Parts: sequence; structure tokens; C-alpha cells
Amino acid sequence: MAEATGAPAHVAVIMDGNGRWATRRGLSRSEGHRAGTRTAKAIVTRCRELGVRHLTLYTFSRENWSRPKDEVGLIFDLLVEYMRGELQNLLDQDIRLKVLGELEGLPFVARQALSHVMDKTAHCRSMTLNLALNYSGREEILRACRSLVAKGLKPEAVTEEAFAAELYTADQPDPDLIIRTSGELRLSNYLLFQAAYAEFYFTETLWPDFDAAELERALSDYQNRQRRFGKTGAQVAD
Repeated sequence: MAEATGAPAHVAVIMDGNGRWATRRGLSRSEGHRAGTRTAKAIVTRCRELGVRHLTLYTFSRENWSRPKDEVGLIFDLLVEYMRGELQNLLDQDIRLKVLGELEGLPFVARQALSHVMDKTAHCRSMTLNLALNYSGREEILRACRSLVAKGLKPEAVTEEAFAAELYTADQPDPDLIIRTSGELRLSNYLLFQAAYAEFYFTETLWPDFDAAELERALSDYQNRQRRFGKTGAQVAD
């Protein structure tokens, strides 16, 4: 038999569709990003209530720097606003904040705000909220390789465990479920190593419309699946 699927310990989300959501309503892209931020806040809270231990949100990829300067500026303004407004909520919910990506490449004010919240929530244990910022899955893999080379590890010492320890997600489980909104069917350079055995859930719903009911639908779909991890029958581990 395949391994029974319980509640996911780690959910990762590709939050896609803010711009299309705004366009369909005759609004500016900035209004789409603001609506997307409100959705993110609600989904964080609902995941915490449902017992999800790790939530990773694809917030800003390295490729996103090619967007118009005003749009990029707004995204980071909203991020700083979120950090300042949600710190107490994160503390109240016992949620730790971490950043996956090159923090040094972010605007100074954003780095300050993120570092402050990460420091203040470092003791929280009920849930970890990862924000993938200035993130690239391929670059993360290269970064891990460079680190292992710099440490002088012998080839036989380069195990999956040693490699995973050099990733941004070190000490966290790989995602059980990856959700992508807006109907796109690709990973977009997201958690490439960690996604090896993740389940995928794609929905046509644009991110600003992805509410608690949509989240619960995705989790229910996941729990109705059987995860095999490339194995069958008696070979499946407990």
C-alpha cells in the first residue's frame, strides 16, 4: 500500500495573479499587490490555526528585479508595511519569521524591517513563516555547492543530508505540498531541490481571491492523495 497522507507539515505557495486580478477589475497593479498582501496575512493566520508547522511564500524572485522600478518599489514598501504592522500578530501567534534568499541584495529599509522581525520572533516555535525574497532555486543550489567546496569536503562526504544543510531551508522539512495560483503550471525556479517529492496543487484562482476556503480545499485534496515517494507496496517506509 502507499503511505497514508496526513496534514502537511510544510506548505509552500507560489502567489501568482496579483496583476491579472487588478487588470480584470480596472485597477492599477499596485492595488493588485495590496490585495495580495491582505490575502497573505489571512493565509498565514489560517495555516497557523490548521496546524501547519512551516509555510513558505514565494514573495520576490531574483527575476522580479526586471519589473518596472515603480512596481518593485511598491512591493518592498508593502513588505516593510507588513513587517511593521504584523510583528505583534506574529508574536501573539508564536510564529517565527525566516527569509529564504539573498537578504543583502534587498533595499536597506526592507533589510532593516526583516532583520528586526526575525530577531524578535526567533524564539517562536508554533510555526515558521518563510518568505522567499530575492530568491532563485538554481542559485540556492549553486550556493550550497560553493559552500561544500569551500569547506573542503571529500566527494564521499557530499551526501543529501550534507547538501540540504547548506540550503536556506536547513533544519526544516521539505515541502509536502506546493500550491500555485492563477492557472500557471510551472515551478518558476522555486525550491528546486526541496520539491523532489512534493505534491502539487494548481488552481485557476488568482492569488488575491485565494481565501481560507480555497486553502482548505487544497489541503483536503492533498490529504486524499497517497504519497509513494518513488516506492510501491512493501517497500514504502513507515
